[in-house]
Amino acid sequence: MADNARAKKLADLIREVVAQKLQRGIKDPRLGTHVTITDTRVTGDLREATVFYTVYGDDEDRASAAAGLESAKGILRSAVGAAAGTKFTPTLAFVADALPENAKTIEDLLDKARASDAKVREVSSGAQYAGEADPYRKPDEDEDDEGTAAE
Repeated sequence: MADNARAKKLADLIREVVAQKLQRGIKDPRLGTHVTITDTRVTGDLREATVFYTVYGDDEDRASAAAGLESAKGILRSAVGAAAGTKFTPTLAFVADALPENAKTIEDLLDKARASDAKVREVSSGAQYAGEADPYRKPDEDEDDEGTAAE
């Protein structure tokens, strides 16, 4: 088993090599400039690498990018093997990153919370407290005057 530092170093190298190869070396029109490599993870034995990517566009663009990455897997693995110089080049698995969908869900929830806060603020703008303005009991002024006069 390799240590975590070596796996992280290999993962960073794979991310850079795959991104550069997608940008400059692969002529597949399905990939183009729409694909972004977001993260890479390598198993502890350095045999398998998972490459996370996002695609700018709609569902059709995502599906075509997934097919393009699957067809370019061999070329990308060869480029990783040449750059890494390890005994065994890890197999590559491409997984669509769920980060954009999660970010959209969080933004939707924050928008709902803002709308709810605005509604509460609107309802409470003309409201008054239940009771007097100053709820604390104070001694009468007459009692203070009598106490100081007797002394």
